[in-house]
Amino acid sequence: MMKSIKKISPHFVLLLYVAVILYPFVFVILSSFKTNNQEIQSNPWGLPNVFTFSNYSEVWVKGKISVYFFNSLYLSLAAAVCGVILAAMMSFAITRMKFTKSSKWLYQFILVGMLIPGNALFIAQYILVADMGILGTHWALFLPYTAGAIPLSVLLVSAFMKAIPSEIEEAAVIDGLSAGGMFVRIILPLTVPALVTVFIVNFLGNWNEFLLSNFFLSKDSLKTLPTGMAGFRDAFQTNYALVCTGIIYSVVPVFILYAVLQEKIIAGLTAGSVKG
Repeated sequence: MMKSIKKISPHFVLLLYVAVILYPFVFVILSSFKTNNQEIQSNPWGLPNVFTFSNYSEVWVKGKISVYFFNSLYLSLAAAVCGVILAAMMSFAITRMKFTKSSKWLYQFILVGMLIPGNALFIAQYILVADMGILGTHWALFLPYTAGAIPLSVLLVSAFMKAIPSEIEEAAVIDGLSAGGMFVRIILPLTVPALVTVFIVNFLGNWNEFLLSNFFLSKDSLKTLPTGMAGFRDAFQTNYALVCTGIIYSVVPVFILYAVLQEKIIAGLTAGSVKG
């Protein structure tokens, strides 16, 4: 009996923790289907009297969430994909190519970027994009997003690539593969879990980023979802149902990514933790 309780208790604690975390989100979901503020105040945790699906279409069109959503989506995807490609190439050069001293120095130099808080680089980034003439365009976000993700990405991908047996490389060389062919045809397929993890981490960072997008973009048609939601909240602050609907739009892609790729995310994060 005691053994059964010991086995069940950790799961119970975790389920309780998940319930506490999801409890506010349940309130947001229920509120997004309610008609007005009075219904939310009178029955905050209950089901709507009538499910108002028109909230979603109203927010999508009138609130310009569609514009902000697609701006965030393509910027986050493009920067995350480029970050993954650059991190994979750098990690391959550092871990699998035979440049012993230079690889160590390059690896340490890249990791120094993790010691610098992103907000500390804000003024330098602003001056840089202004001098490049791309301030007020999506390039002003794309370049910092891609570059800022490289240190952590290289750390994760390098840990995975180091665990790949060297015998695989030797067999590839005997078969006549060049360094580029080995990278594309062998190393990349074996590194998919780490690459997926890096992609998710970068995508979420880009998706939720607010500071740069708030100061680097002034046109409403170019704004991303976090900055657009700030203006949306001010415009619809008297209608909590619409505000909650906008929040749902901002978190749905994150839930979908985690639901589809959760196994590869865990595999990538634990890369290099076990040897043998």
